[in-house]
Order: sequence, then C-alpha cells, then structure tokens
Amino acid sequence: MNDTQPIIRIKHVSKDFSLGTTVVRALRGVSLDIPRGAFQFVIGPSGSGKSTLLYLLGALDRPSGGSIEVLGQPIDEMSPVEQDHFRRHEVGFIFQSFNLLSNLSALDNVLAPFIPAGIPSQLRKRALALLEQVGLGERTTHRPQELSGGEQQRVAIARALLKEPALVLADEPTGELDSNTGNEIFGYLRSLGEAHGTTVVVVTHDQSYITANDRVLTLRDGQVVED
Repeated sequence: MNDTQPIIRIKHVSKDFSLGTTVVRALRGVSLDIPRGAFQFVIGPSGSGKSTLLYLLGALDRPSGGSIEVLGQPIDEMSPVEQDHFRRHEVGFIFQSFNLLSNLSALDNVLAPFIPAGIPSQLRKRALALLEQVGLGERTTHRPQELSGGEQQRVAIARALLKEPALVLADEPTGELDSNTGNEIFGYLRSLGEAHGTTVVVVTHDQSYITANDRVLTLRDGQVVED
C-alpha cells in the first residue's frame, strides 16, 4: 500500500440491527479517511455508533451498506475465512475488559493467539521484549488476578502488538482504570505511531485524553457531526 494513501477509507457506511420488528440504525452514511500513522479518536454519547464503527473496521461485523477499505483491502467484501485472516494478521485489538485468560501467565496471555500454531523461540523473545517495553519485565509469570488493572491492560497492549499490526483498534481502553493509569496507557498507545508508524483508532467517552494534535471524529445518532 502507498504510504500517501489513507490506511482506512470508509464511504457512506450504514449499519442496521433488527430488534424484533424494530430496525435500529446504528450508523447512517458515515464517510471517513484515516491516514497511516494517525492517532484517531472516535467520540460521542452512548448509542452514537462508536463501537459499531470500530467493530466494522476490525471485520468483526459487516456493514448494511457502503464500503470499507483497510490497508487497501475491501474488508466488507471478504469471505469469513478472509476476514479471519485479516483480523489475525493485520489488526491488534484492545478492549476495555482486557480479555485475558485467568489460568495463563502474562507472557502466555501475550502469546495466546499464536498457541494453536506453535510458539517459535523468536516469537517468545519478542513477547518478552514487549512486556519489558510496557514495564512488565518482572511480572511475566504473574497471572491476571495478580496484576493491577493497568498492568492487565498493558498485557493486552503487548498481546495486540505481538503480530506487529499496521492498525490497532481500542474500545474504551481506559474505561476501567483511574486517570493516572489511563494517562499511562495512552502514553504507550501514542508511542506506537511515533516509533512504528502504527495507526491507532480509539473509541472513548472520555475526552480528557485528547490532545491538540489528535484527529477526532464525533458521532451522534449514527452520523458524523464533527471531524
């Protein structure tokens, strides 16, 4: 993909959900380009369509209309197998609930997505290096219940980065953390673009982490109201 092209190109995307006989329009014709290496916030009130948009970008769902290109690939046209490959190799996900496995150590949680295919020594070394980078070099053998909320989220960040994704999608990554720990987590996320050119898209209801240089998309009732 040409570095001058947007890493994400969304055109007139809509998403409808059926609740019984009622149709809920979660997104209504959203269009957006996001450049490579950007730090993009998606904000708006509850029910505005923020998380729906993030799930569409990660090929966790399909739009009802419009088109979505990520890394030059039309992910809305992919087969389920192609979407699974895209998620596995191109995108790092970070969720509010951490999604760590309680019976695994911090290191094994970072490696968990790769366990079915086997863990080569180089991958294990990279996982250890990532945990070191996020300040958990001495906590690699600890299980989630032995880690603070901020430490658990840092494990989740290391897990998301192990595949060296061009795109990281974060859904309320500091929703369960205090403000000091939240600032710490956003520091790690911001360093991705600076060090690796990674594009980061963050859905949040908390605007206190936004800086003057960040890109901000505001959604309300499934529509863009400010970009």
